[in-house]
Amino acid sequence: MSSPPPPAPGHAYHVVHLPEHPARAGVWRVIADHLAAWVPADGTVLEVGAGYCHWINAVRAAERVAVDRWPGFTSHAAAGVRAIVLDASTALRSLGDGAFDVVLLSNVLEHFDPDAAASLVDDIASVLRPGGRLLVIQPNFRYAYREYFDDYTHRSVFTDVSLPNLLRAHGFQIDRVEPRFLPYSMRGVAAPVPDWAVRAYLRSPLRPRAGQMLVVARRD
Repeated sequence: MSSPPPPAPGHAYHVVHLPEHPARAGVWRVIADHLAAWVPADGTVLEVGAGYCHWINAVRAAERVAVDRWPGFTSHAAAGVRAIVLDASTALRSLGDGAFDVVLLSNVLEHFDPDAAASLVDDIASVLRPGGRLLVIQPNFRYAYREYFDDYTHRSVFTDVSLPNLLRAHGFQIDRVEPRFLPYSMRGVAAPVPDWAVRAYLRSPLRPRAGQMLVVARRD
């Protein structure tokens, strides 16, 4: 039997564990540009667990949709982003079979028990068109084990080996894995962060404090 999903993060969680950072929006604009080759400009893009909506706000696409269980997230969606308060663990398929060209997932799967995370991956495959892509950015336990459980809502452990294997087991092909993609968090980072510094970090083979991985997968 699958374990129930974790409680929906609310205002208190965001205030305590994930406060808004003044530099985050600018950093995500550069990240979105860096990953633009995987996101068709004429496509339909969904972000699951959008939170402050920094990633989906920065994406260039014909249609952008964001979902999250936190009701407050809708106030962060940019003009042109359709924000839907929705429990992705139970209602993602209501968005329609094959409705999206790309699904974005940032720091989401680790908040679910393993069975619930696997079920969510199945649901994501359902809403992706054949050949559609899933872009995942999230903590890599291999490099973030010291901080991983500082977030009291983390339920599952994933690495740059186990996450691609989970995706393969649920009908995805793996296009790219970067075990060390981004720093684990922005805590302690001064604001603002210059765009050139973020670009240089993403292009560098040496990425100090990198604890988050990138996995790009394609639905069969």
